[in-house]
Amino acid sequence: MSIHLGDDAPNFKASTTEGEIDFYQYLGDSWGVLFSHPADFTPVCTTELGRTALLKEEFAKRNVKVLAVSVDPLDKHITWVKDINETQHCSVDFPIIADEDRKVATLYDMIHPNASATFTVRSLFIIGPDKKIKLFITYPASTGRNFVEVLRVIDSLQLTAKHSVATPADWKEGDDVIVVPAVSTEDAIKKFPKGVNVVKPYLRYTPQP
Repeated sequence: MSIHLGDDAPNFKASTTEGEIDFYQYLGDSWGVLFSHPADFTPVCTTELGRTALLKEEFAKRNVKVLAVSVDPLDKHITWVKDINETQHCSVDFPIIADEDRKVATLYDMIHPNASATFTVRSLFIIGPDKKIKLFITYPASTGRNFVEVLRVIDSLQLTAKHSVATPADWKEGDDVIVVPAVSTEDAIKKFPKGVNVVKPYLRYTPQP
């Protein structure tokens, strides 16, 4: 199965370190981040789950719930969490899915035969409250993810979902944004009272709404 932007995020039920969950019920009206790991007790994954735990408040203030998934069994997850908490100085309290039958990995196309026939690649999905796929990124197993970038993308997605704007290259919270082409300059001036800077007819900046 191939996943595309705008697709419905596949729902599933699974055993996790926080008990049995139904994915849609777990998310509720929140945004979601679902990210996979090649295996438990691996160094890069240990740092990633630790970093996610340390960013708990940042995810919470954006109304984002996180879940990790690995093809290893639940008992290994539980033991691994102790190592993560010890080495990364954190407290992992989000669900880690035990995907022994690779059901979730298959639903989200997380196993790439050219990389590994059995382990998940380092995939990450951002899912909106409408249960649509808003973004996915896949890294090789050797490269840890940049969670500051994940938060930046969530900020952009949440902002652009509410306003007729897009975010330029390297944008971060508080920077100027771009008026989308569908809005005329005349309408943009009315819509954005903080001002519109017309660089080109198709390139118009305004302070972040």
